[in-house]
Amino acid sequence: EVQLVESGGGSVQVGGSLTLSCTYSGFTFARYGIGWFRQAPGKEREAISCIETDDDVTNYKDSLKGRFTISSDHSKNTVYLQMINLEADDAAIYYCAVTGWCPMRPTLAFDWWGQGAQVTVSS
Repeated sequence: EVQLVESGGGSVQVGGSLTLSCTYSGFTFARYGIGWFRQAPGKEREAISCIETDDDVTNYKDSLKGRFTISSDHSKNTVYLQMINLEADDAAIYYCAVTGWCPMRPTLAFDWWGQGAQVTVSS
């Protein structure tokens, strides 16, 4: 059974930092892409970035470059999303999901999803 579990969410002040973790298990395929997404209240879920087994990264939101960084530790079956200089608009539920390879364009067409981690940003 494929499982993805997000952790590391919480409440921070504007300008603060958080690192989310996505720990995955149950994969039987050698190659895969794991993406990070977020959904703010009243807004559609959006793709942030994706990383593949060879650590090739695809970023989907140019506006987050320099503040959000995806990385992985395959020995720990974990993908991270480091977020710095957080803004009020970054408050959302953050999800990770897996698919066969990272799409070239933003999409929600991933195969398995985690349950999400809440990030709250206060001023």
